[in-house]
Amino acid sequence: MAPLATFGQRFLARAIDTVVLVAVVLLVSWAALGGSVTHQSDVSLGRRELVAVLGYVAYFAVEGAMTAARGQTLGKLALRIRAARLDDGGVPGPAGWLRAAVYVLPAVLSAVYIGPLFWLVNALWCTWDRPLRQCLHDKAARTVVVAAV
Repeated sequence: MAPLATFGQRFLARAIDTVVLVAVVLLVSWAALGGSVTHQSDVSLGRRELVAVLGYVAYFAVEGAMTAARGQTLGKLALRIRAARLDDGGVPGPAGWLRAAVYVLPAVLSAVYIGPLFWLVNALWCTWDRPLRQCLHDKAARTVVVAAV
């Protein structure tokens, strides 16, 4: 198997993916609000939350599809790293969807502050996990992040 990705590589890849997430949520918001740009207080709380959930679901679809098919999101492509199955180093396949679900879907709970807390713990988990430097979404899907060769 290829060498494990460093925390710095994973962090930068996730930063790029976060920019993609924000773009997806903005596009979904724009589409859901009919292309109008209104002050946030002009939109009902229910509609704002629906837009946020739709944005996260869209991001889940992108993250899951890319990880399942290639083991790489846009951020991982840019940093030349990829997710790999723990057992044989192959492309995650269906495990890519589980990995994406554990990473993205808790964000739906962001209204009650559980999502951001989970994201923080999940992202930092690889800093103390040894020897494989896995985050919680890696552990759930039985994957590791390695250099893309």
